[in-house]
Amino acid sequence: MIRVDEKEVYRYLGYRGAVPDTEIREKVSACVERLLAVIEPRSVRKSFPIIREEDGDGGSILQIAGMEIRSYALTKNLRGCTEAVLFAATIGLGADRLIRKAMVAGISDAVILQAAAAAAIEEYCDEVNGEIVRDAAERGLFVRPRFSPGYGDFPLAHQGGFLQVLDAQKRAGIHLTDGDLMVPSKSVTALIGLSAENAECVLQGCEACGKKECAFRR
Repeated sequence: MIRVDEKEVYRYLGYRGAVPDTEIREKVSACVERLLAVIEPRSVRKSFPIIREEDGDGGSILQIAGMEIRSYALTKNLRGCTEAVLFAATIGLGADRLIRKAMVAGISDAVILQAAAAAAIEEYCDEVNGEIVRDAAERGLFVRPRFSPGYGDFPLAHQGGFLQVLDAQKRAGIHLTDGDLMVPSKSVTALIGLSAENAECVLQGCEACGKKECAFRR
């Protein structure tokens, strides 16, 4: 069962280490309880070998699950890795419905529910990440921080490829709209490198991102 850390909700609301007043804390607790009652976490994952090719300009092209990926940041993240686990995770359509309903009733609850849902999907991704770590350890392998399309110079366009190779619509209920938005909206695709080398990396996704100015960076 997912547990949403209310301090993470405060962070998404922009408090940045500060503690909100009693009224806001009570609203957050109530919204988290409402959210947990409707979410349905689902995920799918699969491992693929990593093939590296030189691009002729001193860089590398990664071939993963039939996708050709050009990304300096991802190549750096996967240094020393021989395979990658692709995964897709969601907390389901119930969260979207609850947020839409709250927007009609009052914007404040909708904002808090958005923050709580963001914290919930990150918590669920951490749980999936932990399962991947344990599976890798049984094989004598170590993991790199998870890396999602849209981080750094890793094109967001690969998100569709992730969902396709994972058959995510059938297996986890996740699909893309014509505008390349994921449905349910609180869904994540990511890649985790596996290596025989222990780089003693942090496992959360944010630290792998080069966007140091991001307000949500831990």
